[in-house]
Amino acid sequence: MAKNIFFLGKGGVGKSTSSALTALHLSQQGFNTRLVSMDPAHNQSDIFNQKFSEKFAKINENLAVKEVEINKWVQTYLKDMQSQVKRTYSYLTAFNLESYLDILKFSPGIEEYALLLAYQAIRNEEANADYIIFDMPPTALTLKFLTLPDISLTWLENLLKLRLKILEKKEIISRVKLGKKEIETDKIKRKLLQQIETYRQLQKIFRDPNQTLLNLVLNTDKLSFSESQLIVNNLKAYDMRISNIFLNKYYEGFDIKPIRQQYADYGFQILPQSDTPLLGVPKLSAYLMQIDSFISF
Repeated sequence: MAKNIFFLGKGGVGKSTSSALTALHLSQQGFNTRLVSMDPAHNQSDIFNQKFSEKFAKINENLAVKEVEINKWVQTYLKDMQSQVKRTYSYLTAFNLESYLDILKFSPGIEEYALLLAYQAIRNEEANADYIIFDMPPTALTLKFLTLPDISLTWLENLLKLRLKILEKKEIISRVKLGKKEIETDKIKRKLLQQIETYRQLQKIFRDPNQTLLNLVLNTDKLSFSESQLIVNNLKAYDMRISNIFLNKYYEGFDIKPIRQQYADYGFQILPQSDTPLLGVPKLSAYLMQIDSFISF
């Protein structure tokens, strides 16, 4: 299964450039690499001087890039939700469920669930890749995305407890025996159990450093430092740990010691300030050749 590499950080610190350089570096090392833009701003098209879409486009023998169109996945998520509700509550069809389901599009958290759906599809489709690199949105949406499995599990596990109490109170038989097999007949309970298993798997993937690397990109300014520490603390609360620090736009004379000390437990990659915009594969490749060493993944 492919290893995830997420690039996180404050808006404008250079997540897109850092993820593009990393993807190109890994591909040049012979690794089968995929780069996915999850940021609605979609800077990868500008960086590679090539228009990307939902379909992977090849950059070289080992690298392909795509952009996730969040509106498409929002619609996919809503259709899936509507289908589930209709199947589970088929006995309520006379009440014109469509008019009620339309309000789902205004529900908070839709974007995070849509991104998670896109992530699952990409991970399944590109399972044979060595690395899948995700260029993530700014802090707020990224943190919601990464912590969504934990939050969803809290809700689902409590909903399951409530459902079990309802079944017990109503004395509803939710399981029947067919020979040696027991079949779950309560659709709601069955769906809750399926969703719980899905989010437990995602939670495990995000927390496991053998499956997921969380790379934090920051610059040399105070605001960048403050937001970076906020990200570290928030992820730690959910048992997720930053793997590597990417100090982007580093310039000669900047005192790097305080950052080194603060993030001493993490891998550290310095990306010096470039004299020219890093646009196009030739310039990205030339820049990589100037870097003394690159973090090993």
